[in-house]
Amino acid sequence: QVQLVESGGGLVQAGGSLRLSCAASGRTFSSYAMAWFRQAPGKEREFVAAITWSGTTYYADSVKDRFTISRDNVKNTVFLQMNSLKPEDTAVYSCAAYWMPGWESRPSIDGNRYNYWGQGTQVTVSS
Repeated sequence: QVQLVESGGGLVQAGGSLRLSCAASGRTFSSYAMAWFRQAPGKEREFVAAITWSGTTYYADSVKDRFTISRDNVKNTVFLQMNSLKPEDTAVYSCAAYWMPGWESRPSIDGNRYNYWGQGTQVTVSS
């Protein structure tokens, strides 16, 4: 079992930055792909960014060049650095994890593949 706890959300003006953290516990963290998803009110959950155990990253087009995902396998923590924030980035951001088989070359963007989820943290960007 993997437990995930997010932190770092808040209110920020457009153009500002926030750094989200997701602390994992319960199993060998380094075997898991980690990702951030978000869900805005009235919208479906969407993929934001993902990272493999070895550090390969993948981003949604809407956040590419603005957001950076990283992980510290010693501290069992994954981060999402969000720069140049826009009002449309406002959402609840959730951390997720799944055990990634060795044959996969990049992390999944399908939320249904992720079987561990955090409780979410609110990010609000004002215009």
